[in-house]
This record gives sequence, C-alpha cells and structure tokens, in this order.
Amino acid sequence: MKTDTIFYTLLQNLPSVLFELLEQSPTLALHYEFSSVEIKELARRLDGLFLPKPEYPQDPIYFVEVQFQKDDNLYWRLITETFLYLNQYKPERSWQAVVLWANRSIDPGIPLAYQGLLASKQIYVVYLDELVDTSSSIGLGIIKLVVAPEGEAIQQAKSLINLVKKGDAANSRDLLELVERMLVYKFSSYSRQELEAMLGLTEWQQTRFYQEVKEEMELKTIPRLLKEGLTVEQIARVFELDIEVVKQAIKKQSSK
Repeated sequence: MKTDTIFYTLLQNLPSVLFELLEQSPTLALHYEFSSVEIKELARRLDGLFLPKPEYPQDPIYFVEVQFQKDDNLYWRLITETFLYLNQYKPERSWQAVVLWANRSIDPGIPLAYQGLLASKQIYVVYLDELVDTSSSIGLGIIKLVVAPEGEAIQQAKSLINLVKKGDAANSRDLLELVERMLVYKFSSYSRQELEAMLGLTEWQQTRFYQEVKEEMELKTIPRLLKEGLTVEQIARVFELDIEVVKQAIKKQSSK
C-alpha cells in the first residue's frame, strides 16, 4: 500500500480533510490550492503544500508531511525544506508545518532546536490512529480506514460507503470514486470481484475509475485471447468494445 499516493490523492480530491485534522472549519479548503512545489536548492519537491488563493491574504501556508514509518530525520528535513521554500518564494504570509504520523510510536520527537516551533504551533503533529469520532466525516473516515488493521477495515469500509450514499447526491459519485481508490490501495491483494462481494459494492461499476481500470485490464487481456485463437471481432464482442479499439490495443502491445 503506497501511503504517499493515498494521501496525495485524498488531499487533492478532498482538501477539507486537512482542516478537519487541524480542528478548523472544513470550508477553509475553499481558500486554498493544493499542489507540490519544487525546491531548487534541494532538487526535490514538497509533496503537500496548501497555498492560499490571492483573495485570502490573511490565511497561512500549510506544509503537510505524511509519515507511516519511523524516520529520525523527518523534522530536520521538513523544517529545512520549509525554510528553503520560504527563502525561494518569499511569500508575505505566515505558515504552519503539519506532520501526520500513522501512530505515536514511530514519532522520534521534535528536536530541541525546533521545540519552540511546536510551542508556537508552527509545527502541528497529528497521530492518525488516535482519531476518535470519524462517523460524520468522509475524509476522516478514509484516513481511519487507511490506518486500520485489516480485521477492522472491512466494517469501517462498509460504514464509509454507507456514509457516502447518505450524502449529497450531486457529489456522491465523485466521493464513491475517491473511496473506491482508497479501497483498491488498502486491499491491494484482493481482486475486484472479491471486494465487490465483501463490501456489497455495485454502484462503483459506474464510476470513472472503475471504467478506466476495467478498460486497462481488458486491453491487457486481449493478446492472451488472440493466442487462444479468438478473432478481433470475437474479442470486441466479449468486451463490448469497438473493433478499432481492439486493433489499436493489439498494435500497442505488439510495439512493446
């Protein structure tokens, strides 16, 4: 499970979750653009950057770091990257660095040199497994699902899906797709059919993500079906694809 991918996807699609973790109003997400920005001096990128829109000059910049394994140098690296960013871009704003640890046991503690930043809340630490009531928040529910042991995750996934279904119908399709992505990451060893049966999913077959994955798998299967003796026309009928799509897939596979 690639947790950096999971959280980048979550923050990109549901940025309000950051402000819920900070115990602030989720509507503050409307003030921000989420991105990753290159720091030239280090030739690397900041993965989680919430940069306020120009019309909200009073709002701070948030630097977000997610960590799921022990890293004794995380605070040193994060603060170095933060100050290099501030030096490079020279924003006229305040800032806060937010560290999301999977659990407290892997946090080595903030170095003495930076403990003043913790006291002033310029460094804000959250332990994701200690989140308590996530029953009314889809974003927090997804985080709880990601950090949950597999034995507990199934029931949490079902509750999360039910929460999505009860929400705004206009947004439910996009939210279901986001939850689906998280489930695929979380239960990567399960087949899609197993997940559907285990979680009682039917609606996700209509999401864009499902269709993209379905088409990708179908196109990868085409060469094997050709070897079994099926014709292009037969394959097109099996997958309900246009014949030209099948031909293009065969051409693409043969050029590799």
